[in-house]
Amino acid sequence: MSGDKQGLHTHLQSGLTTTCRCWAITRADGQVYGFTDHDMELRFDGLTFKASTGLTATAIEQATGLSIDNSEAMGALSDAAVREEDIEAGRFDGAEVRAWLVNWAAPEQRAMQFRGSIGEMRRAGGAFHAELRGLTDLLNRPLGRIYQKPCTAVLGDGSCKFNTNAPGYWAEAEIAGLTSGSFLQLKGAEASDAAWFERGRLDVISGQARGLWASIKQDEQVAGGRNITLWSGISGGLAVGDRVRLTAGCNKSMQACRQKFNNLLNFQGFPDLPGEDWMMAVPKQGNPNTGGSIR
Repeated sequence: MSGDKQGLHTHLQSGLTTTCRCWAITRADGQVYGFTDHDMELRFDGLTFKASTGLTATAIEQATGLSIDNSEAMGALSDAAVREEDIEAGRFDGAEVRAWLVNWAAPEQRAMQFRGSIGEMRRAGGAFHAELRGLTDLLNRPLGRIYQKPCTAVLGDGSCKFNTNAPGYWAEAEIAGLTSGSFLQLKGAEASDAAWFERGRLDVISGQARGLWASIKQDEQVAGGRNITLWSGISGGLAVGDRVRLTAGCNKSMQACRQKFNNLLNFQGFPDLPGEDWMMAVPKQGNPNTGGSIR
């Protein structure tokens, strides 16, 4: 709810104010955090904003046009608020941020000052610094088709349209051993073909690291299970005994789209696009350009 903006405006005009800032952070996994720079807890919109959690913010910059609203939030790392291992695991990446100016004597008198997401986060000396990006930051994303030979779609997205939940294209397994979170020995999923999950996705579905995922670099079929190497290791409490879900990988080629997924109608690449060597070639007397196939 937006709150009583007019009541807050009247309060600010009185000359004697009782205001504070409140922040709500909603992670991608649904976990919600509430903070306030007031010395007592506040509650509205069904959320408790905790006091003395060490969260502060610099002045919010707002501009007309398409300029990006920006700010920075700073706070202390603590189990009661933000934990270092959660930042390291990327659980706060892209989290939604909302900020209000609130009359703490009457919390219904409030106005939202900022809405956006968390960008880059860094840690230093037991504290964290989070870059805040406004909604206009989304307008800076490149849009449109990319003309290249490999497929530009992500397996299972709106362009690909392949059902990754189809039988045979996913499997669950248990972690039997791991090395620094990037090399996993799995028990189970041995029925799939060799390298079936290479360039695929690994999702953690149980344990402390539940909800985290990583891309698969290599997939080796072994007796009783598989050996998986990830492009980037999963931090955040991954342990032996945790269960993971493997999704088949796609190398973005037309051959894989046709033979592995039977999804050629939705292939988003341009396999017959001439390469740079052909486009930069100069005319030659012994190799006339007749307009025929370049193959």
